[in-house]
Amino acid sequence: MTEVDRAGGRARDEQSGDEELWAAIAEPSRRRVLDILLARGEASATSLADELPFTRQAVAKHLAVLDRVGRVEARRRGREVRYAVRPERLDEAARAMAHVVARWDRRLQSIKLLAEAIHRERERGDRPE
Repeated sequence: MTEVDRAGGRARDEQSGDEELWAAIAEPSRRRVLDILLARGEASATSLADELPFTRQAVAKHLAVLDRVGRVEARRRGREVRYAVRPERLDEAARAMAHVVARWDRRLQSIKLLAEAIHRERERGDRPE
């Protein structure tokens, strides 16, 4: 495998990971689970379900998705599994979000410039010579 192949593979893996992250945190219920975990420090699926309008099974599924994308970690304590937010992974998410925001700022600036150019062109076309 060439260096270019490895670099391209890393970029695809990174992009795929970003997409999986955004899909995971796009769900409002999962964001609510994260909010509660951030406020509490850690909690079991059962205790989270007590604070949420959905079942323990639904909470467990949301936690599994968040665990898969690395936003929470699970620790077994006896029969109970407790979940906590992985703060270092939130920093990564914040950096990724800043990157997305910067890309959209550039795109929106391009759209604005294009719209202004079209507007100026139309104004010139409406004036009698």
